Amino acid sequence: MNELIKSKGIKIESDSAMKLGMSLPRCLIVLVVTLVGSAVSALELTGALSQGSLLIGRVAPGSTVELMNHQIRVEADGLFVFGLGRDAPSKITLLTVDGREGNQELHEFSVAQREYREQRVNGVPQKTVTPPNEVLERIRQEAVLVKQARSGDGHYRDFLRGFQKPLKGPITGVYGSRRVYNGKPGSPHYGLDIAAPKGTDVFAPAPGVVTLVHRDMFYSGGTLIVDHGHGISSTFIHLSDVVAENGQRVEAGDLIARVGATGRATGPHLDWRINWFNVRLDPELVLKYFPASAE
Repeated sequence: MNELIKSKGIKIESDSAMKLGMSLPRCLIVLVVTLVGSAVSALELTGALSQGSLLIGRVAPGSTVELMNHQIRVEADGLFVFGLGRDAPSKITLLTVDGREGNQELHEFSVAQREYREQRVNGVPQKTVTPPNEVLERIRQEAVLVKQARSGDGHYRDFLRGFQKPLKGPITGVYGSRRVYNGKPGSPHYGLDIAAPKGTDVFAPAPGVVTLVHRDMFYSGGTLIVDHGHGISSTFIHLSDVVAENGQRVEAGDLIARVGATGRATGPHLDWRINWFNVRLDPELVLKYFPASAE
Protein backbone atom coordinates (compact mmCIF):
# COMPACT_ATOMS: atom_id res chain seq x y z
CA MET A 1 0.00 0.00 0.00
CA ASN A 2 1.49 3.34 -1.01
CA GLU A 3 -1.07 6.03 -0.35
CA LEU A 4 -0.32 9.77 -0.14
CA ILE A 5 -2.22 11.48 2.65
CA LYS A 6 -2.17 15.21 3.39
CA SER A 7 -2.47 16.52 6.91
CA LYS A 8 -1.94 19.76 8.79
CA GLY A 9 -0.15 20.37 12.06
CA ILE A 10 -2.06 20.58 15.32
CA LYS A 11 -0.38 22.52 18.16
CA ILE A 12 -0.85 21.28 21.69
CA GLU A 13 0.97 21.99 24.97
CA SER A 14 2.74 19.35 27.01
CA ASP A 15 4.57 19.51 30.33
CA SER A 16 7.43 17.37 29.10
CA ALA A 17 9.06 15.69 26.14
CA MET A 18 9.87 12.40 27.76
CA LYS A 19 9.26 10.48 24.53
CA LEU A 20 12.33 12.24 23.16
CA GLY A 21 14.39 11.38 26.21
CA MET A 22 14.30 15.00 27.41
CA SER A 23 13.31 16.52 30.72
CA LEU A 24 11.85 19.91 29.88
CA PRO A 25 9.74 22.17 32.08
CA ARG A 26 7.18 23.05 29.44
CA CYS A 27 7.69 22.59 25.69
CA LEU A 28 5.52 23.08 22.68
CA ILE A 29 4.62 19.77 21.09
CA VAL A 30 3.24 19.61 17.58
CA LEU A 31 1.43 16.32 17.04
CA VAL A 32 0.04 15.00 13.78
CA VAL A 33 -1.96 11.77 13.84
CA THR A 34 -3.36 10.21 10.68
CA LEU A 35 -5.51 7.10 10.48
CA VAL A 36 -4.58 4.71 7.67
CA GLY A 37 -7.08 1.88 7.70
CA SER A 38 -6.84 0.47 11.20
CA ALA A 39 -3.28 1.73 11.76
CA VAL A 40 -2.23 4.98 13.36
CA SER A 41 0.77 6.90 12.04
CA ALA A 42 2.13 9.74 14.19
CA LEU A 43 4.54 12.61 13.65
CA GLU A 44 5.70 14.45 16.75
CA LEU A 45 7.67 17.71 16.75
CA THR A 46 9.08 19.49 19.78
CA GLY A 47 9.96 23.19 19.47
CA ALA A 48 8.50 26.37 18.04
CA LEU A 49 7.29 26.64 14.46
CA SER A 50 9.09 29.92 13.96
CA GLN A 51 11.95 31.36 11.95
CA GLY A 52 15.21 30.58 13.73
CA SER A 53 13.85 27.55 15.58
CA LEU A 54 15.26 24.13 16.32
CA LEU A 55 12.79 21.24 16.10
CA ILE A 56 13.21 17.67 17.29
CA GLY A 57 10.90 15.06 15.83
CA ARG A 58 9.90 11.46 16.06
CA VAL A 59 8.20 9.11 13.61
CA ALA A 60 7.58 5.38 13.64
CA PRO A 61 10.81 3.33 13.55
CA GLY A 62 11.87 2.56 9.99
CA SER A 63 10.16 5.64 8.53
CA THR A 64 11.83 8.26 6.33
CA VAL A 65 11.37 12.05 6.46
CA GLU A 66 11.79 14.77 3.84
CA LEU A 67 11.79 18.48 4.68
CA MET A 68 10.81 20.53 1.63
CA ASN A 69 11.96 17.67 -0.64
CA HIS A 70 15.29 17.25 1.18
CA GLN A 71 15.77 13.99 3.05
CA ILE A 72 16.61 14.15 6.76
CA ARG A 73 18.46 11.37 8.56
CA VAL A 74 16.15 9.43 10.86
CA GLU A 75 17.54 7.26 13.66
CA ALA A 76 16.47 3.64 14.08
CA ASP A 77 14.07 4.64 16.85
CA GLY A 78 12.46 7.37 14.70
CA LEU A 79 14.29 10.41 16.11
CA PHE A 80 15.19 13.24 13.72
CA VAL A 81 16.19 16.90 13.91
CA PHE A 82 15.94 19.97 11.70
CA GLY A 83 16.14 23.75 11.91
CA LEU A 84 14.33 26.72 10.39
CA GLY A 85 16.55 29.60 9.31
CA ARG A 86 16.17 33.35 9.72
CA ASP A 87 14.22 33.67 6.47
CA ALA A 88 12.33 30.37 6.51
CA PRO A 89 9.13 30.49 4.40
CA SER A 90 5.69 30.94 5.94
CA LYS A 91 4.80 27.31 5.20
CA ILE A 92 6.89 24.15 5.24
CA THR A 93 6.14 20.54 4.36
CA LEU A 94 7.33 17.28 5.84
CA LEU A 95 6.86 14.09 3.87
CA THR A 96 6.94 10.94 5.99
CA VAL A 97 7.02 7.44 4.55
CA ASP A 98 6.18 4.47 6.74
CA GLY A 99 8.90 1.85 6.46
CA ARG A 100 6.58 -1.13 6.80
CA GLU A 101 3.73 -0.43 4.41
CA GLY A 102 5.12 2.48 2.41
CA ASN A 103 2.30 4.86 3.32
CA GLN A 104 3.22 8.47 2.52
CA GLU A 105 1.91 11.43 4.52
CA LEU A 106 2.47 15.04 3.52
CA HIS A 107 2.29 17.38 6.54
CA GLU A 108 2.02 21.13 6.09
CA PHE A 109 2.90 23.58 8.86
CA SER A 110 2.66 27.36 9.17
CA VAL A 111 5.89 29.05 10.29
CA ALA A 112 5.74 32.25 12.35
CA GLN A 113 7.38 35.11 10.46
CA ARG A 114 9.52 37.47 12.52
CA GLU A 115 10.42 41.13 12.19
CA TYR A 116 14.09 41.95 12.66
CA ARG A 117 15.28 45.32 13.83
CA GLU A 118 18.26 47.24 12.50
CA GLN A 119 21.37 47.58 14.66
CA ARG A 120 24.08 50.10 13.88
CA VAL A 121 27.57 49.16 15.00
CA ASN A 122 30.20 51.87 14.79
CA GLY A 123 33.88 51.66 15.57
CA VAL A 124 34.72 48.23 14.17
CA PRO A 125 38.05 47.99 12.29
CA GLN A 126 37.37 49.41 8.85
CA LYS A 127 39.31 46.58 7.18
CA THR A 128 36.59 44.18 8.44
CA VAL A 129 33.92 46.30 6.72
CA THR A 130 35.69 46.67 3.37
CA PRO A 131 38.36 43.93 3.32
CA PRO A 132 41.40 44.62 1.12
CA ASN A 133 41.99 42.27 -1.79
CA GLU A 134 44.99 40.63 -0.16
CA VAL A 135 42.84 39.07 2.60
CA LEU A 136 39.99 37.76 0.41
CA GLU A 137 41.62 34.34 -0.05
CA ARG A 138 42.17 34.09 3.71
CA ILE A 139 38.48 34.87 4.30
CA ARG A 140 37.46 32.21 1.79
CA GLN A 141 39.69 29.56 3.36
CA GLU A 142 38.42 30.33 6.84
CA ALA A 143 34.82 30.05 5.65
CA VAL A 144 35.63 26.57 4.32
CA LEU A 145 37.04 25.55 7.72
CA VAL A 146 33.88 26.72 9.49
CA LYS A 147 31.62 24.95 6.99
CA GLN A 148 33.55 21.71 7.44
CA ALA A 149 33.37 21.98 11.24
CA ARG A 150 29.59 22.35 11.05
CA SER A 151 29.05 19.55 8.55
CA GLY A 152 29.30 16.63 10.97
CA ASP A 153 26.24 14.40 11.33
CA GLY A 154 27.19 12.41 14.39
CA HIS A 155 24.75 9.91 15.87
CA TYR A 156 25.36 11.13 19.42
CA ARG A 157 22.48 13.02 21.03
CA ASP A 158 24.11 15.61 23.25
CA PHE A 159 21.54 18.21 22.19
CA LEU A 160 18.87 16.20 24.05
CA ARG A 161 20.50 17.26 27.32
CA GLY A 162 19.31 20.81 26.69
CA PHE A 163 21.21 24.10 26.63
CA GLN A 164 22.29 26.73 29.14
CA LYS A 165 23.89 30.14 28.63
CA PRO A 166 27.67 29.89 28.22
CA LEU A 167 28.13 32.87 30.57
CA LYS A 168 26.15 35.55 32.36
CA GLY A 169 25.99 39.14 31.15
CA PRO A 170 23.84 41.76 29.44
CA ILE A 171 22.55 40.96 25.94
CA THR A 172 23.96 43.50 23.47
CA GLY A 173 23.05 41.86 20.17
CA VAL A 174 20.32 39.48 19.05
CA TYR A 175 19.70 36.95 16.32
CA GLY A 176 18.46 38.17 12.96
CA SER A 177 19.11 41.89 13.35
CA ARG A 178 20.08 43.80 10.23
CA ARG A 179 23.61 45.04 10.87
CA VAL A 180 25.09 48.32 9.66
CA TYR A 181 28.84 48.50 10.27
CA ASN A 182 30.48 51.93 10.29
CA GLY A 183 27.55 53.19 8.23
CA LYS A 184 27.71 50.38 5.66
CA PRO A 185 24.94 47.71 5.52
CA GLY A 186 26.30 44.23 6.24
CA SER A 187 25.01 40.71 6.65
CA PRO A 188 22.40 39.98 9.32
CA HIS A 189 23.63 39.05 12.78
CA TYR A 190 23.13 35.37 13.51
CA GLY A 191 24.22 35.10 17.13
CA LEU A 192 23.47 36.15 20.67
CA ASP A 193 25.92 38.78 21.93
CA ILE A 194 26.65 38.65 25.66
CA ALA A 195 28.84 41.47 27.03
CA ALA A 196 31.51 40.62 29.60
CA PRO A 197 35.04 41.81 30.49
CA LYS A 198 37.94 40.41 28.52
CA GLY A 199 39.09 37.13 29.99
CA THR A 200 35.69 36.14 31.42
CA ASP A 201 35.26 32.36 31.41
CA VAL A 202 33.03 30.80 28.74
CA PHE A 203 31.44 27.44 29.57
CA ALA A 204 30.03 24.74 27.30
CA PRO A 205 26.24 25.27 26.99
CA ALA A 206 25.71 21.56 26.27
CA PRO A 207 27.84 18.43 25.87
CA GLY A 208 29.62 17.84 22.61
CA VAL A 209 32.84 17.39 20.69
CA VAL A 210 35.13 20.25 19.63
CA THR A 211 35.42 20.36 15.84
CA LEU A 212 37.26 23.65 15.31
CA VAL A 213 39.77 25.74 17.24
CA HIS A 214 41.15 28.82 15.49
CA ARG A 215 42.80 31.64 17.39
CA ASP A 216 42.66 34.39 14.77
CA MET A 217 40.02 34.34 12.04
CA PHE A 218 39.63 37.53 10.04
CA TYR A 219 36.02 38.31 10.96
CA SER A 220 35.47 36.22 14.08
CA GLY A 221 38.89 36.35 15.74
CA GLY A 222 39.32 33.55 18.27
CA THR A 223 36.81 30.90 17.19
CA LEU A 224 35.60 27.63 18.69
CA ILE A 225 32.95 25.19 17.41
CA VAL A 226 31.37 22.37 19.42
CA ASP A 227 29.30 19.65 17.72
CA HIS A 228 26.25 18.47 19.74
CA GLY A 229 25.23 15.74 17.28
CA HIS A 230 22.82 15.43 14.33
CA GLY A 231 24.24 18.60 12.72
CA ILE A 232 23.54 20.80 15.77
CA SER A 233 26.58 22.89 16.70
CA SER A 234 27.54 25.88 18.83
CA THR A 235 30.00 28.50 17.63
CA PHE A 236 31.80 30.94 19.94
CA ILE A 237 33.63 33.91 18.43
CA HIS A 238 35.68 37.03 19.28
CA LEU A 239 37.48 34.97 21.94
CA SER A 240 40.69 36.09 23.63
CA ASP A 241 41.68 32.52 24.47
CA VAL A 242 40.49 29.00 23.60
CA VAL A 243 40.93 26.47 26.39
CA ALA A 244 39.37 23.40 24.77
CA GLU A 245 41.31 21.45 22.18
CA ASN A 246 40.23 20.18 18.78
CA GLY A 247 38.64 16.74 19.09
CA GLN A 248 38.07 17.11 22.83
CA ARG A 249 34.90 15.83 24.43
CA VAL A 250 33.29 18.50 26.63
CA GLU A 251 30.42 18.35 29.10
CA ALA A 252 27.92 21.08 29.89
CA GLY A 253 29.54 23.60 32.21
CA ASP A 254 33.13 22.79 31.22
CA LEU A 255 35.45 25.75 30.75
CA ILE A 256 36.09 26.04 27.01
CA ALA A 257 37.24 29.60 26.26
CA ARG A 258 37.51 33.21 27.45
CA VAL A 259 35.77 36.36 26.27
CA GLY A 260 37.66 38.73 23.98
CA ALA A 261 37.25 41.47 21.39
CA THR A 262 39.07 39.87 18.46
CA GLY A 263 37.98 40.08 14.82
CA ARG A 264 35.16 42.45 13.89
CA ALA A 265 34.28 43.72 17.36
CA THR A 266 34.09 47.05 19.17
CA GLY A 267 34.55 45.68 22.67
CA PRO A 268 34.77 42.47 24.68
CA HIS A 269 31.78 40.17 24.37
CA LEU A 270 30.83 36.62 23.42
CA ASP A 271 28.97 36.01 20.17
CA TRP A 272 27.30 32.60 20.60
CA ARG A 273 25.73 30.96 17.56
CA ILE A 274 23.82 27.74 16.98
CA ASN A 275 23.55 25.92 13.67
CA TRP A 276 21.81 22.96 12.12
CA PHE A 277 24.50 22.27 9.52
CA ASN A 278 24.53 25.53 7.50
CA VAL A 279 21.14 26.70 8.81
CA ARG A 280 21.56 29.41 11.45
CA LEU A 281 19.31 29.15 14.50
CA ASP A 282 18.36 31.54 17.29
CA PRO A 283 20.11 30.68 20.57
CA GLU A 284 17.37 32.43 22.57
CA LEU A 285 14.72 30.13 21.07
CA VAL A 286 16.89 27.10 21.75
CA LEU A 287 17.31 28.18 25.39
CA LYS A 288 13.57 28.75 25.72
CA TYR A 289 12.34 25.46 24.26
CA PHE A 290 15.30 23.21 25.09
CA PRO A 291 16.68 24.33 28.46
CA ALA A 292 19.15 22.14 30.29
CA SER A 293 17.68 20.06 33.08
CA ALA A 294 17.88 21.69 36.51
CA GLU A 295 19.11 18.44 37.97
